[in-house]
Amino acid sequence: MSGRARTGPALLGVRHHGPGSARAVRAALDARQPEAVLIEGPPEADALVPLAADPDMRPPVALLAHAVDEPGRSAFWPMAEFSPEWTALRWALAHGVPARFIDLPAAHTLAWGREEDPASAPGRPGPEGDTPGLRLDPLAVLAEIAGYDDPERWWEDVVEHRATGEGGPLAPFDAVEEAMGAVRETYGSGGEDRDLVREAHMRLQVRAAQREFGDAVAVVCGAWHVPALRLRTTVAADRALLKGLPRVKAELTWVPWTYRRLARAGGYGAGIESPGWYGHLFGVPDRPVERWMTKVAGLLRAEDRTVSPAHVIEAVRLAEALAALRGRPLPGLGETTDAVRAVMCEGSDVPLALVHDRLVVGDVLGEVPASAPAVPLQRDLDRLRRRLRLKPEADRRELELDVRKETDAERSRLLHRLRLLGVPWGEPTASRGSTGTFRETWRLRWEPELSLRVAEAGVWGTTVLSAANAKAEADAVTARTLAEVTALAERCLPAGLPDALPAVMRVLADRAALDTDVGHLAQALPALVRSLRYGDVRGTDTGALAEVAVGLAQRIFVGLPPACTALDTDAADEMRRQVDAVHGAVALLADEELPGPANRAGLRARWQSVLGVLSGRDSVPGVIRGRAVRLLLDGGSLAGEEVARLMGLALSPGTPPAEAAAWIEGFVGGAGGGLLLVHDEALLDLVDGWLTGVPAEAFTDVLPLLRRTFSAYDPSERRTLGELVRRGPGGRAAAAGTGTPGFAAGADPARADAVLPVVRLLLGLDDNEPLEVGT
Repeated sequence: MSGRARTGPALLGVRHHGPGSARAVRAALDARQPEAVLIEGPPEADALVPLAADPDMRPPVALLAHAVDEPGRSAFWPMAEFSPEWTALRWALAHGVPARFIDLPAAHTLAWGREEDPASAPGRPGPEGDTPGLRLDPLAVLAEIAGYDDPERWWEDVVEHRATGEGGPLAPFDAVEEAMGAVRETYGSGGEDRDLVREAHMRLQVRAAQREFGDAVAVVCGAWHVPALRLRTTVAADRALLKGLPRVKAELTWVPWTYRRLARAGGYGAGIESPGWYGHLFGVPDRPVERWMTKVAGLLRAEDRTVSPAHVIEAVRLAEALAALRGRPLPGLGETTDAVRAVMCEGSDVPLALVHDRLVVGDVLGEVPASAPAVPLQRDLDRLRRRLRLKPEADRRELELDVRKETDAERSRLLHRLRLLGVPWGEPTASRGSTGTFRETWRLRWEPELSLRVAEAGVWGTTVLSAANAKAEADAVTARTLAEVTALAERCLPAGLPDALPAVMRVLADRAALDTDVGHLAQALPALVRSLRYGDVRGTDTGALAEVAVGLAQRIFVGLPPACTALDTDAADEMRRQVDAVHGAVALLADEELPGPANRAGLRARWQSVLGVLSGRDSVPGVIRGRAVRLLLDGGSLAGEEVARLMGLALSPGTPPAEAAAWIEGFVGGAGGGLLLVHDEALLDLVDGWLTGVPAEAFTDVLPLLRRTFSAYDPSERRTLGELVRRGPGGRAAAAGTGTPGFAAGADPARADAVLPVVRLLLGLDDNEPLEVGT
């Protein structure tokens, strides 16, 4: 067939994102010089074709189509520089001939998707069986017939490694058409009847172009569709297939895409395994293996691995030898990968994984010109991004912000507003070296889907600020729980939403007044207090927030003791965590300038009184009573003798062992519990005496609880406690009398003086300057 002359339009069947197909398309177009180029894609995108010639347009990019009344319903048609469709577009623009898309209109495609899950809205169908629901992979069928177990390797050998012009510019397309024709004779539509409708529309478009340009037409489409386009059917039959199709109003634009999203691992049905490798093959002028090995060496050297020019030479030789042994015309990705692993990675897959991630797949992010159609919200985001010098990047990077600086504060507000709008360009992470509220660390990464998220968020407003305000107000009204409203208020403050915050605060005050569940109130208070801290550093007026927080705290003080009675084990553990959270929140709230009659000392004293009630009420579970005693001890409200008395009561013989073990967990569990027992021998003696007196039949029941409590201690704390218990009460007293290091009756002046030079150095004091408490 390759030597037989064809009449009619040139049907160039390709593999989407195949560099060999792209080179063959360019050669065929140069040879045929068509007067029109038809490309598989949505016809509504014809108006966007001229943008492909814009110097600011850099692939990978994608045509994005979305339903106007439901932006979340969308479809993408990605193109890389090595995609045959992109090559055809650029060739048509360079030669001044019209380029048109001929696939089924996006208006029908998106309406079809309404009957399915939105996540299944189709992107570009391809020859390898990548349309959602298509059960046949024609490349796998052809590879199996040829004796290959890997369709990718077969395609590389018969197409990617084939010299351009071998047998004539149309020879590869004739061969692929013949192969696909044989597959379709056997398998029909391959299990996807939707292709029949799409192909009917393509045939109608090809006929229309022939009436205008004759046979001087080139069609670039998936090879799977070529036999169907060659099929002789009537116009009436094709129109009958298209009759009655559902449709929606659709809008299209260009959006940036990434190599990572071109990969099948990124979830793209028509994806390829190695977009970075294919981009390399398409872009280099010669010696692809040598140039690839040089790239790999550069990457590994940047990661401080020892790779010399000798490694590159040896890796190239090994790749060529492997290709010869395997009967391949040229080294492919498999041979180069094996050579890199053996020579440059010393047999390790760890550095090889880095090569795969950075080079084989890659993190290239495309760009589209500012003149591309976009929703107003996207244009405002682009304006803010340029002003704040935040460049979208496909690679994940960290951004440190100091919100005391105006530019960093604006960047922070923008990222917080986008997260509130459901556009997670950045994710906040823990700051290194600082726990202050003035410093933020963001992990940024731009994914192509975020352009769709921006289009969806466009229903809330035309600017980022107005959209975030409207979204926050709507979320406050629809929030189901008090905790959701407080979390929203916490997000509104760093986002700087002056219009939304009053509305959120009104909803918050109403919900707090109506909610009688102490657990809900306890969950809400910490978020409110954290919001107050943000307001301090950002200069936000948080007076209304402070009033709500104080009112919430006072209601918790009243309702907490009754809420802590008659709880089962799981509910008691959850309430203990809420008591800890409220304790931390009250400590922070007492440091704020409080409005009205509330004051710092009064708030803290009231909370200490509540803890005192919890610690002495027998109806309160032991884990909560023990935690209340511990918090009072840490706050200086209980003397050691009183703590010992309460522990003695809790561990008395009349207390059930399980209840006593829960008290111990509440008292010494968590941070600092081990050190407390190490340095307070009286408390250790009480725990030791109780534990040795637990009956054998009850010990098995309390063991898991004790093990959970003491296993959380640091190993050094457990080791010290074991040594103290081994000595026993008499041994500990004798050790203290003999001045055993760490257990002496008093301070050791000589050892204390030894650290003074270091303290002076840390404080910046001269040797003669007195060192006193409070210096």
